[in-house]
Amino acid sequence: MTRPGSVAELTDALRATGYLADRGLATAVHVALGLDRPVLLEGEVGVGKTELAKALADVLGRTLIRLQCHEGIDAAQALYEWDHARQLMHIRALQETNSSPDDAVDALFGPKFLQERPLLAAVRAGAGAVLLVDEIDRADDEFEAFLLELLSDFQVTIPEIGTVVADTPPLVLLTSNRTRELHDALKRRCLYHWIGYPSAAREVAIVRSRRPEVSEALAESVVAAVHRLRAMDLAKPPGVAETIDWARTLDFLGDDLDAATADLTLGSVVKDHDDEELVRTRLDELTRG
Repeated sequence: MTRPGSVAELTDALRATGYLADRGLATAVHVALGLDRPVLLEGEVGVGKTELAKALADVLGRTLIRLQCHEGIDAAQALYEWDHARQLMHIRALQETNSSPDDAVDALFGPKFLQERPLLAAVRAGAGAVLLVDEIDRADDEFEAFLLELLSDFQVTIPEIGTVVADTPPLVLLTSNRTRELHDALKRRCLYHWIGYPSAAREVAIVRSRRPEVSEALAESVVAAVHRLRAMDLAKPPGVAETIDWARTLDFLGDDLDAATADLTLGSVVKDHDDEELVRTRLDELTRG
């Protein structure tokens, strides 16, 4: 698909995939596409940061390349790795043919031995890609620094080969749940947008968009209950993803939301044992009309 030409067109295109973006978020993405800028998305868990990348890949007709960050992630997992087993086999073959050492080195570090990881794949994607660097806050400071070249110039450097520059810059989305503060050097290279919990009306619309089989009345009662949950002192307040799961569960069971059904289906929306125990003492309050 051709890139949407305006914020309104992008909003409508995302809506067609089932993703309801507010004007601020759609504007940030529209600017990122027009100016080739990465976007850093922060917000609570489950508010749709990762889903946005999936929806944009669909809208733009691009491949979604996802890098899931974790503690200790390094270049071999994120950028590239050499196929050492094949290189050893190739060395033996060269020894048998008495090839020169220079020929051996040139051959060993050629494209056929290079294993792409997500960052290199995104840079080399000829038609562009949507690169999702998910939960960057779980990685360490060194990995943040490693990303700066990509975020600034849409290129990566491989010592044995040189610099690989993207023909078509990927749309880069970084997400963070703010488990730690990110460094200013990374933030300066990105547009920034905070995705908060939606209003009740928008959340009902999101549930109905993602799960049209759920009735309006059930969606409204579930959303109202979730907003009450978020007002409680929970360790892990439910996100929009949990709202959708709860509405889907109740629709599957054919039940309305009351204290009894809330008790039985609480595991769809509350994912912490202590939180469950707290909520069960307040089920009548949770499901009041």
